[in-house]
Amino acid sequence: MPEDRLPDAELEVMACLWRLREATARQLREAMSAYRPMAHASMVTPLGRLEAKGLVRRAKGPVGKAFVYTPTGRPGKTYRRVVGDVLQRVFGGNGLALVTSLFETKPPTPAEVEQLQRLLDQLRQRTDNEE
Repeated sequence: MPEDRLPDAELEVMACLWRLREATARQLREAMSAYRPMAHASMVTPLGRLEAKGLVRRAKGPVGKAFVYTPTGRPGKTYRRVVGDVLQRVFGGNGLALVTSLFETKPPTPAEVEQLQRLLDQLRQRTDNEE
């Protein structure tokens, strides 16, 4: 199964691991506790599956018995698939509605507004060049 079609629990573990870049099972459990509380065994199971799929690698940690997990790839394709699914299923393909809902839910910081403005300027320039 490619990484862009992971079951929800594995996808959430991968997303957290992509954010942290490397982590033990305990660190992942702590980072995910607010939105997906898991027992240790419940965290080790998806990590084992992800390792078997070649999406994470584990190495002996510097102390104790804990393994440190790192993702083997980048999240781009998976993120695009998940956003594409939400765009179609929830917003009927209306990207502006998706972005509006996102910013109503979590307004951007001033720095993010600057980044968004640069992105919009690039998009406008590309559109103007295509015409």
